[in-house]
Amino acid sequence: MKKYWIFSLALLIVLITGLTGCTTGADKSKGGEKVLNLNLSGEPSSLDPAKAFDEDSLDVTNNLFEGLMRLDQNHQPKPAVAKEVKVSPDGLTYTFMLNKTKWSNGEELTAHDFEFAWKRVLDPKTAAEPAFLLYFIKGAEEFNTGKGSADQVGVKALDDYTLEVKLARPTPSFLQLTSYPVYFPVYKKGAEKNPNLYNEADTYISNGAFKMAEWKHDDHVKLVKNEHYHKNQTVKLSAIHFSMVTDSKTVYQLFKTKKLDVVGKKSIPPDLLPTMIKNGEVKLREGNGLAFFRFNVKKEPFTNAKIRKAFALAIDRKLIAEQVVGSGEQPAYAYVAPSAPNNFRKKGGDLIKDAQFEEAKKLLAEGMKEEGWTTLPPVTLLYSNSTEQSKKIVEAVQEMYRKHLGVEVSLQAKETKVYFADQRNKNYVMTTSSFLADYNDAYNYLESFQTDHSMNRTNWSNKKYDELLQKAANSGNQEERDQHLHEAEKILFDEMPVFPLYYYSSGAAEQEGITGIIRHPVGPSDYTSADKQ
Repeated sequence: MKKYWIFSLALLIVLITGLTGCTTGADKSKGGEKVLNLNLSGEPSSLDPAKAFDEDSLDVTNNLFEGLMRLDQNHQPKPAVAKEVKVSPDGLTYTFMLNKTKWSNGEELTAHDFEFAWKRVLDPKTAAEPAFLLYFIKGAEEFNTGKGSADQVGVKALDDYTLEVKLARPTPSFLQLTSYPVYFPVYKKGAEKNPNLYNEADTYISNGAFKMAEWKHDDHVKLVKNEHYHKNQTVKLSAIHFSMVTDSKTVYQLFKTKKLDVVGKKSIPPDLLPTMIKNGEVKLREGNGLAFFRFNVKKEPFTNAKIRKAFALAIDRKLIAEQVVGSGEQPAYAYVAPSAPNNFRKKGGDLIKDAQFEEAKKLLAEGMKEEGWTTLPPVTLLYSNSTEQSKKIVEAVQEMYRKHLGVEVSLQAKETKVYFADQRNKNYVMTTSSFLADYNDAYNYLESFQTDHSMNRTNWSNKKYDELLQKAANSGNQEERDQHLHEAEKILFDEMPVFPLYYYSSGAAEQEGITGIIRHPVGPSDYTSADKQ
């Protein structure tokens, strides 16, 4: 294979001697230690379980904490901190009996820590993006949106080891949700004194299989085995070391020289990935999410729906998925992925056609005429510089707009943390984006675009869309529920505040001797049972 980069002497020295703080695969020889060496795409946006929401943040947080339930290797919720759960006949009340477990500082963990944690997530002062995942709980949405109080939230510690949860409506996936980081307990005593205790290593208290040892921002995070974990004897790893190397070529070389044990396919140089998939070095799995684009509908030129549609139709998704990405992704012609249950995608069909260049030109002209523009206002496309693939995708899109619309789009690369902040603050005109399902349900894909949803980030609002999502949420009939969601998805494509690019596949390359990592179609990886030979 033709090599397409040349390493500087300095980089070669780094690769030979190892990055600062990057542990090597030889660690297990030091007194029998087993250190799993992984890489993040950059500094996690937050390792506070109330705020962790991007893939890197969730991956780290998931292995520092444990919730009431934990997903097993078959992706089913099993008791974790909870030892037993009772569900009322109407499906609205869950009573969790807890194991006697401890925090990483040796103090007892109680049901009061869970009650405090969930109400902390919902407190508007916390500004927790994933707070909506708790809206299934009675009074949760009202408290989070300033229309209710913490006392009205349906979670209560009946005693130190009994937690009662009252739901707003029957939620079959609720036990699965309690395994998700936003449902993790928080060290109440510490968080009351220091709301920022999860921002630094020296104040970080958790309850999972691993505890925080080091956090050098923008460099690495190191977790070590938690001696106070209630199933400590089952944990085989001594530590997990997360580097933060953004350059995919460097990541690849670190893997090849066995300084990294596992590399996700997103971190592998795009030119090498197809071959690694073909030879089985990277093993693919069906993903549960998609890459897409957002428009800020309050910033010109995307205040006009026809112009938004023009930009959506001028994209050749098949070309991008197969030739630019080339790693098993499928072009997306709707928003909800094919992996959603109940054949949702098959029943709903495609909602956008690919590469409709003439129609795109027509819509652009009509939209500009409606606005009285002879020149299109400047378009800047925001993207994260975390991977080489991100750059290749936006460059391909930029060329498509130049060729098929006659529009020159400026590219704006930002570090991951700034990129996410700009999206939250709606400080963009057009941006790349991604969605990974929090739980396997078409509703989860579509709920983000409700008017007041924290993840909307487009300034788009549609009353009918909101009503349909509310009807779906309250429906106990699956067929009726899906019909509401199909109608809502069509509205999303009629007005086009977002448009899909491709559905994800997932996968990773692992060194020989790495076993026991549990990966789920939905949610972060679990290293609790991982081993390194």
